[in-house]
Amino acid sequence: MQAQVMNWLEAYQLEFSDLIALLLVLGFILATSVIIHLVLHRLVLRAVETLARRSRHWWKRALFDSKLFNRLAFTLQGVIIHVQAGLWLSGGGLTLAVIQTLAHLWILLFGLLSLFSLLDALLDISVQSRTARNLPLRGLFQGIKLVGAILVVILMVSVLIGKSPVILFSGLGAMTAVTMLVFKDPILGLVAGIQLSANNMLSVGDWLEMPKYGADGEVIDIALTTVKVRNWDNTITTIPTYALIADSFKNWRGMSESGGRRIKRSLHLDASSVHFLDESELKRLHKAQLLAPYLDDKVQELGRHNSEQQADLSSLVNGRRLTNLGTFRAYLNAYLRAHPRIHQQMTLMVRQLEPGSNGVPMEIYAFTNTTKWVEYEGIQGDIFDHIFAVLPEFGLRVHQTPTGYDMRALGEGLVQMTGYREAG
Repeated sequence: MQAQVMNWLEAYQLEFSDLIALLLVLGFILATSVIIHLVLHRLVLRAVETLARRSRHWWKRALFDSKLFNRLAFTLQGVIIHVQAGLWLSGGGLTLAVIQTLAHLWILLFGLLSLFSLLDALLDISVQSRTARNLPLRGLFQGIKLVGAILVVILMVSVLIGKSPVILFSGLGAMTAVTMLVFKDPILGLVAGIQLSANNMLSVGDWLEMPKYGADGEVIDIALTTVKVRNWDNTITTIPTYALIADSFKNWRGMSESGGRRIKRSLHLDASSVHFLDESELKRLHKAQLLAPYLDDKVQELGRHNSEQQADLSSLVNGRRLTNLGTFRAYLNAYLRAHPRIHQQMTLMVRQLEPGSNGVPMEIYAFTNTTKWVEYEGIQGDIFDHIFAVLPEFGLRVHQTPTGYDMRALGEGLVQMTGYREAG
């Protein structure tokens, strides 16, 4: 086209016909680019965006929010300018080389930005999917962005120097050590993110506990190089992603998905309060509806055993008898079995641990039928409130280390006793 315009100008015997022809062609390319820009951005994209905003599909709005189509339109404009330069500028001069080089750079830049927008849109869309939300996609996408940016930079450099990118790629072998050192954390984070995703070890929303880094809370973000944890005191702890592979951590997701949260707590009983039950205590405890079936069966069992052994029950060391501690343990088991907030399909037991200087430990091991923290603490508190309240019914006492109040009461008692003796 440039040659045709120049011939037409020479026919009118105009000076600098080649320069005027070049300016006219460049003006034509510029005018065409402006018209295409206005058509794409003012008409096509606005019409499509209006339809997308009205759509019930959330993913369509996410694509526009990430500016994907705007950047694709700019990429298309670069392609059109490159094609126009090849068609209208003849001779392959310096002007053609400059315009096509700039067009190449333009296409690579906005092509990379389009990739970034697509990944951002996919990340936003994944939030709506339960399966995708459990994957560390942010870290993987950041790794793809990093690799894409490196490749585009290499291609841009090859365009500017007019050499094949293969030469640049081969030259990178000598810089491998430096590259590994500079991008150590991103590379380790990318590998760790892939391992976390492949093994389903961690996802956003999990309860993560990692004392080494002071983390105990909910995972709110899994990025390329860091994992952010919102602790229960609302502080934010940042953990290197590769540390989750190198070190151990506790993920409470299994507890949340199981539907039950464990109660594992002991109360220490005074060993001196343990004794055999007499008839009056048996009659009183028989009134407890949860204990009556157990006492009936146990009394018959012990009666048969003692009769068969012809045990002399006048001595406490002969025969078998019910103890207040064993009966209390049976009561607790029946109480938990009948509790509406205890998960009956999970492990449930009341066990006696090894006695020591702090008395006889009686441990409750059960699971609530909820994993919500506040509800769990309320259920656990109600159970132990009841346990402490019913202990006197069994003639048991909680072991408690003497306090200053106890010592003061003892001292006052001794003073009173001494005063009575002196008065006597």
